[in-house]
Amino acid sequence: MNALTTGIVAGAAGTTMLDAVTYLDMAIRGRPASTVPERTVESVASALGVAIPGRGDALAARRSAFGALGGIVVGTGLGVAASLVRFAGARLTPTAGTIGVGLAAMAATDIPIALRGISDPRTWTTQDWFSDLVPHLVYGATVTTVLRQQDAAARNRATAAAERSSTVRSAVIGVASGLRSSTGIAAALLASATGSAHRTRLIGATAVVGGELVADKNPNIPSRLSPPALTGRLTAGGGGAAALARRDRADTASALIIGTVGAVAGSYGGAWWRQWAGGHMPDWQAALAEDAVALTMAAVALRRPARS
Repeated sequence: MNALTTGIVAGAAGTTMLDAVTYLDMAIRGRPASTVPERTVESVASALGVAIPGRGDALAARRSAFGALGGIVVGTGLGVAASLVRFAGARLTPTAGTIGVGLAAMAATDIPIALRGISDPRTWTTQDWFSDLVPHLVYGATVTTVLRQQDAAARNRATAAAERSSTVRSAVIGVASGLRSSTGIAAALLASATGSAHRTRLIGATAVVGGELVADKNPNIPSRLSPPALTGRLTAGGGGAAALARRDRADTASALIIGTVGAVAGSYGGAWWRQWAGGHMPDWQAALAEDAVALTMAAVALRRPARS
């Protein structure tokens, strides 16, 4: 019951902040309110075989009201879900909570409207995506803040420092995996190995990393942004970050989220670098520079944090 009550409070607070940011955006830009909630209500009512009563202004008012109420229900429900996840043991850091809960809230609204043909996100402009992303990240930040404040366990400075260290470490190995996916695999292999097992895994990790470094120089290798390659890099980034977090006794759920997002940044950043460098130097030199950055970042991430 405590998790449920806390989730309702967190979801309500997050929904209030989301609405506030949305209305502030409307006030600044002078843009009209979105009709998506009303069209969603119409679509759901039609699918259920239910007619919204009324005509003219009365019907329009009810559509608008049901759309707003639906948003409150979804926002509150996601707050409860986040609270239950936290109650189950996933102590998301502020960064991971903001991203994870915010993107979950985006998915909870954008996926249904896309599936029902209400709106096609593929046709949205950059400004449209920005207007959708920012309020949901604010929602994620608010929900996470409320849940953390309600957490009975007091966090001391050492714990906060460990969280920051894990966040940075997860982001670093994530970006490194976006540059060279084998670095995330190596992190997963070496994170918990000791003794003779460490030597065996070190040989395996060296072979995996060395193989990719050589293969990357082949001009026939598919783009890292192709769906199979990108999926592999995201998996390596998230998995490597989670393995390091488990080794350091940090929250693996937070590390998984941050590592995956870091891998997205590394993949697109690395692709941009190779495209830019292609006009300024031989490709092999650009590849070697990227190798050096990826290996340095992986080495930094693999270092065990200092214990107080």
